[in-house]
Amino acid sequence: MDCGFGIFFTDDFLLFGMDRDAIESLAQKAGFHLANIFVMDGSKRSTKANAYFTGFWKKKRIVLFDTLMNDLTTEEIVAVLAHEIGHYKKKHVVYSLALSILTTGVIFYILSLFLGNLRLAEALGGEHASFHLGIIGFAFLFTPISELLGLIINRISRKNEYEADDFTSQFDIGEALISALKKISVQSLSNLNPHPLVVFWYYSHPTLLQRIGKMRQVGS
Repeated sequence: MDCGFGIFFTDDFLLFGMDRDAIESLAQKAGFHLANIFVMDGSKRSTKANAYFTGFWKKKRIVLFDTLMNDLTTEEIVAVLAHEIGHYKKKHVVYSLALSILTTGVIFYILSLFLGNLRLAEALGGEHASFHLGIIGFAFLFTPISELLGLIINRISRKNEYEADDFTSQFDIGEALISALKKISVQSLSNLNPHPLVVFWYYSHPTLLQRIGKMRQVGS
């Protein structure tokens, strides 16, 4: 599940019925004001089941992929949405936006150190500092810089996922979220037991087993 901003496509439609009533009931309990709940015809683009919300203040909207609606029970859908609401209540979206802006600023600052750098230009065979040589030098060294920033961002993202799971458990639907995560994991063919170093280096989300263990530890 993603927390962030989405684009409404022309084939989105409003959600009605039992699923909507259950979601609105949860949102009311969580103190989360909803403007509308939409279903995206995501099956035309992907088999991935997902959900997200968009907007701020009184214009918040929840969007469900139709693949999610087809694969999960009402209780599981509510649990997934509770997880997304948890991201909002914990201010993860705001923090992620601020972190993205900060990361961009850091990258541009580092780039500015390379532009017009005489020593770098000489190392690349130039006689004078130039914009083009600065870009080439930055391109060579950007990969390790990007990897370092990625490690920090992934660490924060995994922490946010745990916090959103904990928020879901407060409404006694932790087991429903676990069931939903299992179904989504099977559908996406996720690796259930990747090497810890791979998780540390590349994963923006904890593994399924890590999330299940954490939720059941908190619920016990």
